[in-house]
Amino acid sequence: MPGERPRPPGGAARASRRELLTASAAATLSLWGRSGQGAPAATAGRAKSVIMIFNCGAPSHTDLWDLKPEAPDAVRGEFRPIDTNVPGIQISELLPQMAKRADKLAIVRSLHHGQSAHNSGMYWSTVGRAYPQDSTLITPSRADFPSFGTLVGWLAQRDGYAGAIPPYVITPRPHCDSFVYLTPGQFGGCLGSRFDPFVLNADPDERNFKVPNMGLPENMTSARFAERQQLLGELDRKSRPVDTPLASDLAVAHERAISLVTASSQADAFDLTKEPDAVRARYGKHSWGQSHLLARRLVESGVRFVSTVNGPSITWDTHKDNFKQLKNRLVPPMEQAYAALLDDLSERGLLDSTLVIWMGDFGRTPIINKDGGRDHWPHCYTMVLAGGGIRGGQVIGESDKTGAAPKARPITPADIHATVFSALGYDPLATNYAMSDGRPMPLSQGNIVRELF
Repeated sequence: MPGERPRPPGGAARASRRELLTASAAATLSLWGRSGQGAPAATAGRAKSVIMIFNCGAPSHTDLWDLKPEAPDAVRGEFRPIDTNVPGIQISELLPQMAKRADKLAIVRSLHHGQSAHNSGMYWSTVGRAYPQDSTLITPSRADFPSFGTLVGWLAQRDGYAGAIPPYVITPRPHCDSFVYLTPGQFGGCLGSRFDPFVLNADPDERNFKVPNMGLPENMTSARFAERQQLLGELDRKSRPVDTPLASDLAVAHERAISLVTASSQADAFDLTKEPDAVRARYGKHSWGQSHLLARRLVESGVRFVSTVNGPSITWDTHKDNFKQLKNRLVPPMEQAYAALLDDLSERGLLDSTLVIWMGDFGRTPIINKDGGRDHWPHCYTMVLAGGGIRGGQVIGESDKTGAAPKARPITPADIHATVFSALGYDPLATNYAMSDGRPMPLSQGNIVRELF
């Protein structure tokens, strides 16, 4: 798999089946013994939380972050590069606000993987491993490898996270293709339902926005609720215990529901009416803007990973009218929210401890199609990082003259995952979790992109 480190070749001598099984068991126990130790990474581990801005459908790298002004007309497109506040770095004229903040950004222009369908592409990007098939028609299962957010939530709970809000939140809605095929990996996967994210499934820009089922109903006092819980506990103790995966999932769901219903103080983190009108307007009075503002409030309250999805669904899938869609519909709200988030985190002293990741499924084709659009292109694309100890004001990697392939410093999603865990203070190879069949698995098998620090 791209990005994974090669394994040493096996010895030439033939071993017996018993010897192989014994050696395998010993190796498994050795690896599992290291599981959860969280050995310190090579970096300082300045990040405490992560905000991932995910652009479902895949934004065009050659129209935003990696323009090719010398390329032929069929590649170049309509937009021109502009200078940024970092000498030598140029980005698209569509991003004037980000050009003023380039000193905070690390732009990675040589990201690549091999899957071009939306769901498998989103899985590769957020999980750091290839899905067994390149397809959109896939859905989550308990056999999935876990995503960025799932593992950060798992690490947080393992390390004593005690917040009423789960440590991993998705706003406003999950990664998906057409709301039918939810992207695998973003839920608990092989770690189980206890590590599912809290999915908002609501638009924070709605006038009467309120998180469903958070806090007690108006006619329910804390005392009455406690009495009901006590009665339910007595009934459970008198019933026959059921030891099945479904029963375990139901118990986890019940525990989480109780935590959220009684979390009156934690509910304040979701209450955007507590923000001044000027702040809300700064982010933008639209779903993306208010989701980014909510992400800031959540990490401020202690949540460790927030995925704010610039959707809905695969809205960045610009097979037609790529240039009009970017200019008129997609980039303005995205850039407004992104710039406001970076500024707000910085002003509140949170940017150094919050790693902000801007990414999508993959890039888009260098060649413009007959409909004025660009199609799927996983072979080379761009992502951007800021905060959390990341060194801004730099470009890492280089694409070729049309943006079709990495020319220098090729980087995989697995490498980005290893880097993020390192920024959080974990050694991605020394910290292991258990797959559904009990096998120990490292957080990431990629290589840390050390230039980012």
